[in-house]
This record gives sequence, structure tokens and C-alpha cells, in this order.
Amino acid sequence: MKTLDNHPYIPATAAERVEMLRASGVDSLDGLLGDIPVEHRNPKINLDTGLSEQELSELFNSIASTNASPSNGYISFLGAGSYQHYIPSTVRSILQRGEFVTAYTPYQPEAAQGTLQVGFEFQTVTCQLTGMEVANAGMYDGPTAFAEACLMSVRVTRRNKVGVLTTADRRLTDTFVAYSKYQGLELVEISPDITEIPKDLACIAIQSPNFFGAIEDVERLTTVAHSNGALSIVHVNPTALGMFKSPGEYGVDIVTAEGQPLGVPMAFGGPYVGLFACKKVHIRQMPGRIIGRTTDTQGRVGYALTLQTREQHIRRERATSNICTSTQLMGLMVTVYTATLGKQGIKDVANLCYQKAHYAASEIDKLNNFSIEPRGTFFHEFVVNCPVPPREINAALLKRNILGGLDISDRSENGMLICVTETILKHDIDRLVSALSEIGSSL
Repeated sequence: MKTLDNHPYIPATAAERVEMLRASGVDSLDGLLGDIPVEHRNPKINLDTGLSEQELSELFNSIASTNASPSNGYISFLGAGSYQHYIPSTVRSILQRGEFVTAYTPYQPEAAQGTLQVGFEFQTVTCQLTGMEVANAGMYDGPTAFAEACLMSVRVTRRNKVGVLTTADRRLTDTFVAYSKYQGLELVEISPDITEIPKDLACIAIQSPNFFGAIEDVERLTTVAHSNGALSIVHVNPTALGMFKSPGEYGVDIVTAEGQPLGVPMAFGGPYVGLFACKKVHIRQMPGRIIGRTTDTQGRVGYALTLQTREQHIRRERATSNICTSTQLMGLMVTVYTATLGKQGIKDVANLCYQKAHYAASEIDKLNNFSIEPRGTFFHEFVVNCPVPPREINAALLKRNILGGLDISDRSENGMLICVTETILKHDIDRLVSALSEIGSSL
């Protein structure tokens, strides 16, 4: 058996360990543990006897069965940023191929052509969905992409105030505040009805569909931003882009999104992938990485990192971001999902989400003591104004194996944010409406 002194992977030599112990005022490792009674340093662990694979699998399944989830007999109407969509089997099948699972880093193109090609295709999909000219290879998630977009607007305009619509998800603005805390930047809340903005504002940041599901007037707000020398930033739900005009058609400068709805499972909140695209004129201020396609000396197609403005590289303190984690595996899910559905499939999913949500809203709006917002166009989420605090409604729904909407009483009095995707069937909606009717009549 090798000793620690001879082990090639232990960086500290015997002499160095002696030096560190001497500096600590002890002569052995046990001396560092002097405050811990000897009888407690290596306690006997009372473990059950080992289980076979079959027994262990059954145990885990029994534990998982206690969860209240859509896969366990519950109907879920929760959304607010993490959405239940059907994921075709092709996504997991291709994801588990060894070429994609093991070739994690894109830095060595000679060893990671598969990873790089996927990133290139992911960028292409992002541009096609958003209608923008260039996209990067992915961000950590939607909120960090949004925050990076706001910071990018500051670099482009050289202004230090960022305007965000009051109808945006507060987790988006909270992430920006966390990113900019020590940069001397100011967050300015803006009404969606604004017609003119301060001259020192770097951008108008819009979420559309907004946190409440309503569609914002992106075209008008973009015009307002540009008339004052500010940029227009739009954070979108990518599924909605199968139905509504892309931000690029409105002349938006930067587009961000949470990529989770495009083939990434909810997975207790992550890992996810952020989409980030912009006009080509701003490409040098874009955070993250851009993968490009080229040819080698023999004329063969190859892929390589074309732009990577990170602090680890040549820009150092002038880097546009310090995002380090590769999100290529999540990007692969998005790419396979969109390729599997195709243009028409994405349109169909968007249409199902839209129609089912509007049906649910119209039926709930007929109930006594309940009302719906917004009244106009919205996409797969809407607010139900409840007669009592939503936590009470949700508790009653849970007894009926229904996971109700998100309690947003902090933003809308007794408001519950309901989400309906293509996975919800008509009889599921009717079951929710019937349950709400029973709960309402018992109040």
C-alpha cells in the first residue's frame, strides 16, 4: 500500500505537513483534534445491513412516492418561472450518449467537436426563436441572463441607471441587484404605461409575457427607449415565441430567456440554461462565449470558440462577465427538443398552452367569489383573485390532489398565479374549476 508521502496526487510533501503542523503549534494531526474527546473522533456508525440493487430501488421508489408531484397522481397548476412541459424521449436518449456526457469543456476543439457543434446549433436555435442576429452559447439561467443584459446596457450606453418594468418577476430584479451591488448602479422601477424616460437611463428592461402572464407593448416601449438613447431589453418565455412576434421584429437590442421550458426538466429548480441574444453591433459587449463554425487546412468543417470575453482570458479586468460554468449539456436538451418538435411543433405547443389557459380562466371567472386578471391577452399564466388568502385555497386543493397556483398576495391581494401548459388536460381543468367552486361555496 502506498503511503501519503508517496502518493502522486497529494500536493503537500511530508516536510510541508511538518512545517504546517509546527506553525499550528502541534506535532501531529491528532494534536489538531485535541478539543474532540478521543471516544468521539471515530464513532461507530450503526448502519443497516446492505441492500441489493432491487431492494434499494424499491426503497427509493417508496420514498419518492410520498412526494406530491404530477408524476404521482397530482395535477399541478404551478408555474412562475419553472414549467411542466412534455419532453420527447429523444431528448434523454441523445443526452445520454457518451460523446455529449463526457466531452464537457469546449476549450479543446480537437477533443470536443460534438460539444462545440451542439453549442453552435443551440446559438442558431436561440437566434431563430428570438429573431436576433447573434446569440451566445448559454448562461447559468434566465435570471442571470437578464442581469447580465442589464449590465451590458450600462457598458454600451455608459449610463448607470437601469429601468425595469414593475410587472417583471422580482427574482429577475433581485438577481440584477445582487450582480450590481458594488458597481454603483441604480435600479429604477418603470410603469408599463410610461411615455418618456430619464435621459440617464441605460435601458428599459421588459418581461413579456410578464410575471402575471400579460403581454407587454414591447414595440411601443422599445420606441420610448430608443428615443432617449437607451437600449430595449426583453426577457421572454421561449414557448410563447411559437405564437407571438419575436422581439427582433420590434427592434429590441437584447433578448434573454429561461431555457427550461424547451426540454429541460423542472428538477427541483435546476440546473437550467439562460438564453442570451443581441444585435450584432453589440457583440463585443456580450457576456459568455460564442461558438463559431470554420474550416481547417484541409477544408473540413470544424467548430471552435470564436469569442470568449471572460476574465480568465485576455480581457482580464475589462471582461464583460465572469461566467465560468459550461451549460452545454442543458443547451443540448434545448437543441434536441426544438429539433424534435420543429417549427410547427413549437407553434402547436404554444397554441395548446394559450387555448387551455384561456379556457381555464374563462371557467374560473364564472365562479362566485373568484375573478381573473388580466382580462386581455395573456399566455398560459393568469391571476385568480381569491375570496380568502391563497394558502387556504391551496391547502383545500391539496386534499383533492391538486397543486394550486403560486400565492402572490405580496403583489396582488389574495392573488394566486395559475399556470396551464399543454400537459394539462381539459378534464384536469374542469376538476380544478369544480374544486374551486366547492371551496368557494363552503366559505
